[in-house]
Amino acid sequence: MTMLGAIIGDIAGSVYEWNNIKTKDFPLLTRRCFFTDDTVMTVAVAEGIEKGGDKGDFVFSMKKYGRLYPDAGYGGRFGSWLFSEDTAPYGSYGNGSAMRVSPVSWAYDSIGQVEEKAALSAVVTHSHPEGIKGAQATAACIFLARTGSSKDTIREYVVRRYGYDLGRSLNQIRPDYRFNETCQETVPQAITAFLESTSFEDAIRNAISLGGDSDTLAAITGSIAEAAYGIPGELEERAFEFLDERLGAVVRRFREEYVR
Repeated sequence: MTMLGAIIGDIAGSVYEWNNIKTKDFPLLTRRCFFTDDTVMTVAVAEGIEKGGDKGDFVFSMKKYGRLYPDAGYGGRFGSWLFSEDTAPYGSYGNGSAMRVSPVSWAYDSIGQVEEKAALSAVVTHSHPEGIKGAQATAACIFLARTGSSKDTIREYVVRRYGYDLGRSLNQIRPDYRFNETCQETVPQAITAFLESTSFEDAIRNAISLGGDSDTLAAITGSIAEAAYGIPGELEERAFEFLDERLGAVVRRFREEYVR
């Protein structure tokens, strides 16, 4: 638990990011799948929390893990930041802030704390208001789901507090949805994929079936779905097979420390 939902979504969506599919009927985890920057940065946020959860901790952990995994598929501006000595944010509103935020929602005990730390984990790079908002909305969904809120409550909270349009169904979104790396065109769709799901696996399939930035969509959806449904044991075991020892150790350590 804790961040594995995002990681499974990332791995499952990895092979469809540049080869979109518009169906839920596909093999979920195959030998062709792999973890991407979504997983690496989720682990970085987790270790940043372990180190103290301050701005400098997130900067240090992101640069550390980014440089350990230089070929994970980072966006151009993030990659430039990652391999520079610069620690200032660059105003991004990309979906990277939302894909990596899930550990925050498990480490803190109130929605206020979760939203505050989600903003902090975002602002080190994604300092545009939409980048911060995407991380906060995702983190809020995870926290509400893990503390027992209904889907209706989650939907109402996100619409009221963050103003996202969650009124379109997946069947309405899917036909015209295209690759988009912004929070504005990723986070609402990922939340909708969760809201229409019936299980953890169904949520992942919903997200990937939209097309677009499929690994990140599924990482965001998976992070919420994990909090609502848990993860089947078999899927959890399979996920660790895709991680190396270093990444797997952080996931296990964080889970032991923060899952209550």
